[in-house]
Amino acid sequence: MGQQPNALTPEQSPQHRFGYTLRELRQVRGLSLRGLADKAFMSHSKLQKWENGDRAPKDRAEVELVDSLLRAGGILVDQWERIGSGVSASGLVSVSTPHVSEASVGLATAASQQAASDHEGIFVPARLRDGSVVFVALDRRAMLRGGMGLGAAAALGVGTPAAASNALPGLTRPARSAAAYSGTPVEHFQRARRLLIDNDNLLGPSRAVVTAREYIDTIKELRQDAKGADRHALMELQTQYAEFTSWLYQDLGDFDSAQFWLDRAFQWSHTVGDGDLTSYVMARKAQLAGEMRDLVDVVDLAEAAQRMARPRSRLAAVARTYESYGHALRGESTDSERAIDDVRNALDRVSGDTTPWGVWLNEQYVEVHRAQGLEVLGKHAEAAEVFTSAIKSLPDGYHRDRGVYMARAAVAHAGAGAPDEAAAVGLQALTVASDTGSGRIVRELTRLDQALVPWQRQPEVAEFRAHFDGLLAHES
Repeated sequence: MGQQPNALTPEQSPQHRFGYTLRELRQVRGLSLRGLADKAFMSHSKLQKWENGDRAPKDRAEVELVDSLLRAGGILVDQWERIGSGVSASGLVSVSTPHVSEASVGLATAASQQAASDHEGIFVPARLRDGSVVFVALDRRAMLRGGMGLGAAAALGVGTPAAASNALPGLTRPARSAAAYSGTPVEHFQRARRLLIDNDNLLGPSRAVVTAREYIDTIKELRQDAKGADRHALMELQTQYAEFTSWLYQDLGDFDSAQFWLDRAFQWSHTVGDGDLTSYVMARKAQLAGEMRDLVDVVDLAEAAQRMARPRSRLAAVARTYESYGHALRGESTDSERAIDDVRNALDRVSGDTTPWGVWLNEQYVEVHRAQGLEVLGKHAEAAEVFTSAIKSLPDGYHRDRGVYMARAAVAHAGAGAPDEAAAVGLQALTVASDTGSGRIVRELTRLDQALVPWQRQPEVAEFRAHFDGLLAHES
């Protein structure tokens, strides 16, 4: 006779709430415990301990997998986050911290895994003793000297709804009231999202990501009492915020969290039933894979997005743009150039598309991606020229994007054997990185720092490398 499941009291603790919900979802889906364990490639005993509240999961990836298998829409992940990323033998939450003596790769991996718990949230670039640059989670600053890294101090000084709610721990926050908002809650948070998007490009992601996360929680709360069209509109808005949150994490350099929130957005977009939104999120998954230099997934994701998009639509052209870069990463020059030419030829046709997604697809955006492909394919001088032209055409207000493009142009100049120009443009990009805390800029400048090593004794190059090194935190 099998072991009887524990009688859980969900109100007892977040750990019991997780186990209770897991059991309920599994039974609703008609799965046995062993059947779910087989699907998840996990041990039966581990899942049983989760369900019984005896042990909390330690690995986010395992929770996400089980959440996906049970089609839980992120409910299990939400509840797991309330427990913490690790649990000690006594059942108390404990978060492990990698020791500074770990190898560079191990430290970077551990930092990425722990930051995915969303309790730390902000990554900062750090120089390790071996000279490499990795991104580490913010609350590891105690092991770093010389400052916390780009954007971290600004992030610490920003007041957030979370900070306000914790100011008086004895008080319980009242339930959200839709009547508290002028107009409707949807209109309010739509306006807030537009403001966050504008501020992100001017000030960087660290100031916006915590607020975006808070708004997702608020929208979820409002959905509890909403009905009909209002409930649907809130779900659509929640999906949009999830995609935006993914973008903020992507720019911070936290790719694990970026993938997590894109997966959330993709799930929720199916709930909304908006084909354009789902197609856009799939295209964004291709873009993120390209930025991660994932040679396996980027082209496949871009092609999938094109199949999902309306034929000859703007979103199909957006996905084709990311496909072009994917082919370049794979060394497929002809396919890359053909794809980018298709997009350039489609710009006039798609300009009248009424979808709100991908409205930034214009000649400058396409040229920047063409330059990216050229640089990856080793055509450095041509890439630098295209980058320079596209940067000059950027409208005012695109401060962070200008920094990203300047950093990439600097890498191309270095590849073309023009170290003085590379260092000068790199210093400009470094200013934007300092303003915004953009991890994408720092990643490109890390590449530049390494590319300039052969010319490190030249004054201009030495100046750039010294300033870049001075703005990084360092391993103690």
